[in-house]
Amino acid sequence: QVQLVESGGGLVQAGGSLRLSCAASGRTYSAYAMGWFRQAPGKGRDFVAHINWSGGNTYYADSVKGRFTISRDNAKKTVYLQMNSLKPEDTAVYYCAARSGIGSRSDYEYNYWGQGTQVTVSS
Repeated sequence: QVQLVESGGGLVQAGGSLRLSCAASGRTYSAYAMGWFRQAPGKGRDFVAHINWSGGNTYYADSVKGRFTISRDNAKKTVYLQMNSLKPEDTAVYYCAARSGIGSRSDYEYNYWGQGTQVTVSS
């Protein structure tokens, strides 16, 4: 079992930055790939980024590539999403998720989810 708690969301102006954190509990956290997804109002949940268990392999959605960076600190059982050059279209609830094995862009392949943190980017 893995429990996930996101934090770091908030209101920011376009062009600004935020860093989201996802704290995990559970003995086998380091064995899980971690992903970030987001859901804007009235829309489905979209893939943002994922990272493998060691942190050596990352993958990003085209919409955030070059602006967002996913990383993890297994000693702290935390995964991060550094978001730079934010745009109003980045406004969404951001969720972190965990799955055994390799990372995936498909939300249905993740077993564990956090409660989400709201990110609002004003123009």
